[in-house]
Amino acid sequence: MRAAVLPERAVIRITGEDATHFLQGLVTSDVGALKAGDARFAALLTPQGKILFDFLVVAVAEDEGGGFVLDAPRALEGALAERLGFYKLRAKVEIARRPDLAVAAILDGSPPADLGLAYPDPRHAGLGTRIVLLAEGAAAAFRDAGFSLGESGEWQKKRIALGVPEGGQDFTYGDTFPHEADMDQLGGVDFQKGCFVGQEVVSRMEHRGSARTRIVPIAYEHASPLPGVEVKIGEKAAGFLGSTANGRGLAKVRLDRIEEGLAANEKLSAGNVPITLVKPDWAKFPFPGERAKS
Repeated sequence: MRAAVLPERAVIRITGEDATHFLQGLVTSDVGALKAGDARFAALLTPQGKILFDFLVVAVAEDEGGGFVLDAPRALEGALAERLGFYKLRAKVEIARRPDLAVAAILDGSPPADLGLAYPDPRHAGLGTRIVLLAEGAAAAFRDAGFSLGESGEWQKKRIALGVPEGGQDFTYGDTFPHEADMDQLGGVDFQKGCFVGQEVVSRMEHRGSARTRIVPIAYEHASPLPGVEVKIGEKAAGFLGSTANGRGLAKVRLDRIEEGLAANEKLSAGNVPITLVKPDWAKFPFPGERAKS
């Protein structure tokens, strides 16, 4: 059994009698339907529908304080807590940053029930189980439970292999729509729940099918192209490369440009390194090149 503490993740605790109503009116997922121990992938958007913050929302049992835990990017922890406070107004809710808690990923095996708050990663079954536990002594707690400790990078390699985007690496916060970051494909947007910040724009993109840009998995051989380099189809710019590992990566690209280029037998590259698209098992949108194969 193996586990890895994820130093790039932080915990925000939301409690109070209005906690569910408060979050439900803000974020992209239906948190009102969560039972204790359940998790949802969600985001807080700008009024224009772009992602400001993304995170996992986990429901906490009433006998453990109720409310929710947000498993969020550490780099955005302070800004996220501040933005939630901006929306608080008169709601009976408490928003607390919890530096005493850590987030870990179970790389292999199942966590003991008494180790912390465990929940399946809601984005993809292959990402396994995560756990929030006391930061102090976390490594020792895992060892005592029979786990060997890995590095955060091991979990990142698993994420990249499954084609699951991560903010700050594969897309820019404040400049990306949920559809572009594949949140609609990975359970991060509920189109039936009703209003949330930015909902009108996101619903319009869904109903019109107007997401021309998406993050898609790619494969390469030999040395990795550098993250951030331009992706081209032939000589035409098509996007940019995000995170890479072990011959796989993610790229934010214009699907229509790649479709046209592949139809013209043009080659796809990133920083002059040949790459190919790899359709993930979760993708339900038309993938470039599928028409040519059929």
